[in-house]
Amino acid sequence: MDLIIRNARILTLDDGDTEYERGDIVVSDGVIQALGLAAADGADAGAANIIEAQGLLAMPGLVNGHFHSPGNFMKGAVTPTPLELFMLYEVPPLMDAPVSPRFAYVRTMIGVLEMLRQGVTSVHDDAFFIPVPTEAEVDSVMRAYQDGGMRAAVTLDQPNVVEYAKYPFLEDLLPPDLKRKMEESPRMSGSELIGCYEDFIGRWHGVAGGRLRAAISCSAPQRVTPEYFQALGELSRTHDIPFNMHILETRLQRVLGQEKYGRSLIRYAHDMGVLDERAMVIHAIWIDEEDIRLLAESGCSVAHNPVSNLKLGSGIMPFRRLRDVGINVCLGNDEATTDDGINLWTVVKIAGLIHNISDPEYRHWPVPMEILRAATSGGAKAMRLGGKVGALAPGYLADIILLDLNTLAFTPLNNLRHQLVYCENGSSVVTTIIDGRVVMRDRKILTVNEEEIKAEARALAGEFQDFMAQCADAARDLDEYYRRMYLKAAATEVPMQRWMPPA
Repeated sequence: MDLIIRNARILTLDDGDTEYERGDIVVSDGVIQALGLAAADGADAGAANIIEAQGLLAMPGLVNGHFHSPGNFMKGAVTPTPLELFMLYEVPPLMDAPVSPRFAYVRTMIGVLEMLRQGVTSVHDDAFFIPVPTEAEVDSVMRAYQDGGMRAAVTLDQPNVVEYAKYPFLEDLLPPDLKRKMEESPRMSGSELIGCYEDFIGRWHGVAGGRLRAAISCSAPQRVTPEYFQALGELSRTHDIPFNMHILETRLQRVLGQEKYGRSLIRYAHDMGVLDERAMVIHAIWIDEEDIRLLAESGCSVAHNPVSNLKLGSGIMPFRRLRDVGINVCLGNDEATTDDGINLWTVVKIAGLIHNISDPEYRHWPVPMEILRAATSGGAKAMRLGGKVGALAPGYLADIILLDLNTLAFTPLNNLRHQLVYCENGSSVVTTIIDGRVVMRDRKILTVNEEEIKAEARALAGEFQDFMAQCADAARDLDEYYRRMYLKAAATEVPMQRWMPPA
């Protein structure tokens, strides 16, 4: 045996919601072999790592179902504005220089550390690269996940159309000099990007015993050419890996579908043949009944990012409508820029509460088990790891977290599932285990030197401030035109309402 956890309270979050008031978990070769009352009795302890877990809760590690690691240094750095203006200061279209490889490594590692401390064992990282992906920056991201010990699926989130083509009305609003600058900005062809993906998959997919995986991203359907969109779908099918696509995050994107495509962007993805069980549809806020039907028929997953949606004023996703038709929903931070932190427990709580103000029929409100499963097995299914991660059961990979039940979040302990969703903030997590390897024990990170990484991150503050200054410079000339575009879209009728009415 590699690892034995003794005398823990065990919440399996399996299909039957099995719970043990007291039990053991036996792990060998990174896989759970047995669990339950006295499960370790008779096991050959040998040189096993034994954790005495009296007073601790063992449960599946959380799965961060949607994340952008390149935003990890941006906590508090960008003022809340609607997405289309927000992105101007985060991924400005006129930027032309990549960050250094070490900057990318430390930036990614800061997120790894924060997630490990929160008990997040898997992350679906839709990583973007400015202005285009380079092998050095991509490798730095992957090495950070490898060194930190996390389970990660990572994409190359890269648009390949001229900036003004991604939006309604913008081409007509821009003056000729800014349009010309956009047309001259670096971007890669679809064939070049497919080449990057093939290289990326060949070098990183399945590394670290399968803990690191590649995934696919178009960023959003309107941000890539139709040919590249379909080529990515084929790549996703060939390798059976997730295909990330932000769809109908904002009201403006609903207007774009009407104005440019004459249909919903969900319908566009369906008509392009890329909406299937591998699709990770991110946000899905401004959707209608036909969209919901297409999503359900496809077997796709939807990533719900309620904190990000609040900061950017994007709206409230119709959670109950999606769940009622059987659509798999997972939860994500989105990124440190929109969350102003990387705390998935905050997302869990907000997801458990925000929908209560969208329907007066309280029997439709989310219940704690729905939210807990979205934060665990829902994310695993979206990563194409269903049946392997997201629950505690024999044969599952040993991604386990231990929480101290003596913290104030559980004192007094009235209802475990309710208190995990509404009371826990991540501070009760004491031990994080991934693939049967203890990566944090008694709140100490074991894979890397946390203090050295934090010190290096602070030392990189100058480079980060330079980067943010470049972002601001690149965005300044465009801001007013994007605002005009946003206001024009806001005045355009759409057939649904996902904002709360003003008081």
